[in-house]
Amino acid sequence: QVQLVESGGGLVQAGGSLRLSCAASGSIFRINVMGWYRQAPGKQRELVAQISDGGTTNYPDSVKGRFTISRDNAKNTVYLQMDSLKPEDTAAYYCNARNTYQPRTYNYWGQGTQVTVSS
Repeated sequence: QVQLVESGGGLVQAGGSLRLSCAASGSIFRINVMGWYRQAPGKQRELVAQISDGGTTNYPDSVKGRFTISRDNAKNTVYLQMDSLKPEDTAAYYCNARNTYQPRTYNYWGQGTQVTVSS
């Protein structure tokens, strides 16, 4: 099992910044990709950023250039730096940890943290 604990959400004005953190514990050795997803009311959960154990990152066009994912392997923590926030970034943000070779067996989610961007 892998446990994920997120922190760092909150209320911010448009154009502002927030940094989310996701601390992982447990059988972390089984994980090779960690990421952040978000879900707004009435919408599907979508990928925001992901980072592999080798450091390769991936972002959708909607956040590219504004969001940055990073990881501190010593602390087993993944961060999401969000800059130039827009009202459409408002959503619940979820940390994800998975094994891409065995995604059905090893796929874990955090409890979510709310990000609200006011116009």
